[in-house]
Amino acid sequence: MKIFLALFVLILIACSDSSSSSGSANEIPENLISEDAKHPEMLSIKSSEVSIQLGEMTAEFSYDFSIDKHEVTCGEFQSLMKMAKCENKNLPITNVTFYDAVLFANAKSKSENLDTVYIYNEASFDSDGNCTNLSGYQVNFKKNGYRLPTEAEWVLVAKANWNPKNSWNAENSDYQLQPICTAKDTAGKTCDFAGNALEWINDWMGNFSKTTVVDFVGASDGGNLGERILKGGSFRNSAEAITLENRKDIYTVTSATKANYVGFRLALGKISNPTWLDSKGSATNSPIRVLASSGTLKKFTQTFRNKLVFRNDETGNLTFVNYANGLLSATEIVDTLDAYHPAISPDGKRVAFCTKPEGISGKSALYVRDLNSDGSNLVKLDVESAAIPRWRIVAGDTEIVYVSSTGNNANETDWKKESTWSVKFSGGKFGEPQKIFSGTFNAGVSSDNQFAVSGARLLRANVNGKNAIWYGEEQACNASLSDSTKQTLFLDFGGKLGQEFSGKSYAAHEEILIADSLGKLTKMIPAPENFTFDHTEWVQSQKNFAVASLTNSDGAHTKIALVNTLDSSVTELVEGAELWHPDLWVGNSQNENAELDLDSAGMYLPEDYDYVQSKYRLKMELYWENLPETEILCVGSSRMEWGLNPELYPERKMFNMAVSGIDINREMYFVKNYVMRHAENLKAIVFSMDIDNYRGMRGIAEKIFAASGYVYDANHQFWENGIPKNFIEAVKEAPGDREFMKNYTQRGYIHSPSKSWGNSPVEILSDTIYTETEAVYMDQKYAEFFELVDQFAALNIYVIAIIFPQNPEYKNTGSFGRYGPQRSVAKKRIAWLDSIAKVKPNFILMDENKMGDHDYTDEMALDYDHLSYLGANQVTTRLDSVLKTLP
Repeated sequence: MKIFLALFVLILIACSDSSSSSGSANEIPENLISEDAKHPEMLSIKSSEVSIQLGEMTAEFSYDFSIDKHEVTCGEFQSLMKMAKCENKNLPITNVTFYDAVLFANAKSKSENLDTVYIYNEASFDSDGNCTNLSGYQVNFKKNGYRLPTEAEWVLVAKANWNPKNSWNAENSDYQLQPICTAKDTAGKTCDFAGNALEWINDWMGNFSKTTVVDFVGASDGGNLGERILKGGSFRNSAEAITLENRKDIYTVTSATKANYVGFRLALGKISNPTWLDSKGSATNSPIRVLASSGTLKKFTQTFRNKLVFRNDETGNLTFVNYANGLLSATEIVDTLDAYHPAISPDGKRVAFCTKPEGISGKSALYVRDLNSDGSNLVKLDVESAAIPRWRIVAGDTEIVYVSSTGNNANETDWKKESTWSVKFSGGKFGEPQKIFSGTFNAGVSSDNQFAVSGARLLRANVNGKNAIWYGEEQACNASLSDSTKQTLFLDFGGKLGQEFSGKSYAAHEEILIADSLGKLTKMIPAPENFTFDHTEWVQSQKNFAVASLTNSDGAHTKIALVNTLDSSVTELVEGAELWHPDLWVGNSQNENAELDLDSAGMYLPEDYDYVQSKYRLKMELYWENLPETEILCVGSSRMEWGLNPELYPERKMFNMAVSGIDINREMYFVKNYVMRHAENLKAIVFSMDIDNYRGMRGIAEKIFAASGYVYDANHQFWENGIPKNFIEAVKEAPGDREFMKNYTQRGYIHSPSKSWGNSPVEILSDTIYTETEAVYMDQKYAEFFELVDQFAALNIYVIAIIFPQNPEYKNTGSFGRYGPQRSVAKKRIAWLDSIAKVKPNFILMDENKMGDHDYTDEMALDYDHLSYLGANQVTTRLDSVLKTLP
């Protein structure tokens, strides 16, 4: 019971992907599978030169691997992890997250003195001991150790003995796990691929591409959903619903998901040349991975409001990471412009860049665009040549300083023929450029023009109008001026002065050098072992931090790192094939009037979050935006979220606040604190009356409202005296899955496709029998609910409760619906609610289920207990009819 309810906190989405795995078992080579002599619990897979179809994509193998014969058992898991409680050690281990499986794989590798495949910085655990996050998570396929199988590997082996009818499924399992390798489909060498427990796969979820990919290992990152793949079927699925094509559960599956029907098996063997598909379906052998979490970066910058931009030199495009997003991924701005030296504007909303790099002669163009996935509002500076832009604020005006040439400054005569300029930028437009200096001071100019530095071949400076050459006229490059401290950092080539200062010899770019305002060397910071620095740049709003590319022994710029100039520590931020010219923007934690703490206001998303927390954060933003005009507010579970469309009757001024998960405590907390304090325009509040699951589900409200933004609201009495200036802007700037918000309309509705009420027999996901404790809990919650109804009556606000329809086949079972209770209990409860509606004038009950005798057709359904957009239209129309009767 607990696990099904825990999983229900995830967003409901479609059951399967349109992708397919074509082919049949007779296409698999006869000698594909054999016993693994070194690992008796595994099978050896001779997959070299074998290919399979994954949807429209062909996946080829150039390597062999091994895979577990069966799902990892509870006993096996317990022997290494010491957290599982086993009633039967031969059952598959379930109730484990993706990260739990990862930790088990590493533990097993260590127990056999093998390499660990998975790398991470820090692990987070919930109160049950399950791992919910691994910060800095990476997988190194080139290591020979235990890991989860890729989807391609899993499908290849599963095809060899695929027979769902003979698996442990809903028709024969008594709706419970069975000991491994006891189903009839074990006649071959494999066990339980088709049933018993769904299985974690190593891959991130992504779309297939119509191409051929060698050694495919999934999507390059989790994108906006952070979704993982599950394969196979479980004891709760009908045999016909278990297909090789399925990649999902009925709920969105993230790395922190756990359920009593989800387990895993392990693979063994390195993949020397893994290939990922990026978000655009292009194959890549080196995706860009975010290594540091928002929380890690906040420890240095003291804010979540951080953005990193850099050049992906493999594509020539700008790529950025917004650390104020919930799920961190590298977003590439794709177009035909070759982009170098990006710099983020002081407000963090735009990026300036040029089309030539430092040290290369030639004409360069300078552009500014929005720092978003589209790179929208692109504008070009209309001058003959402009390069290496740097933002600054002068007397309240935002300006860009640039140079007319990217050539080096070795020859003073040639260098002085070029110049340094500034141009105001406001409202998305450039002003008139103004010349500041002769000579190209590409390392930066102070806001008062009294200090400027150039650093391509020689370290030149202009201090109070006088030019000078620093660092003994030795070769220097990658210089950057800090406007706040007037310090200059730069790189050299193991020069004499640097060696004398450090007392040791070193290679080119092996040290970051820092000079004071007089050009005197004050500090040197060594690069990490086996790396050198390149593309060094101050973090302008931070006195003691810089960013730099890290170059490996092969000369590839594979990482970008944050450098702490106080303690010389280096923290890796992102990793890829060729990452150039980083710039890190750090936002101020206070707004301009110091009314709000921007690291608290609107911070509705904790760093380690699930989908209910993420979606609720998005709904909070929409709630505050819609608040001034909202007259009808809808709250509740995913049945309401998908099942009521405010856009259908805009004149009603409805807002749908409902979010996945059934917890009346969440709805009560939100209504009492956020709604009743701001109810001036409210005429009615609509609840989803989920009587099948008011049985003691706790934890959703506590997890959501523990986030710092809700605590901040509570500490300010939920802004009952009025929302402060810039509050909504602060909410929009706070962490959140911005791309996922596009799925919602402005009024909080999420469109669901028209599918069906689901397969027969219908799913019953928990025991229909209510215990005495659960019944008492339900009574308590209803008592609280009707106390709230009475409070709304005093405010002349109506409360409408909707019982949403479920699969009509439930009337042929002993259960009211997907989660119980028994039908006799439900009938009594509904009759009681109906009797209360007759005596409380402001309480209205809409029973759209009618114990299964409803008129919601198959095309009006998404699945067993959720409506499609057609069903939502019918509910909304009937609600509108009720609203018309209200005074």
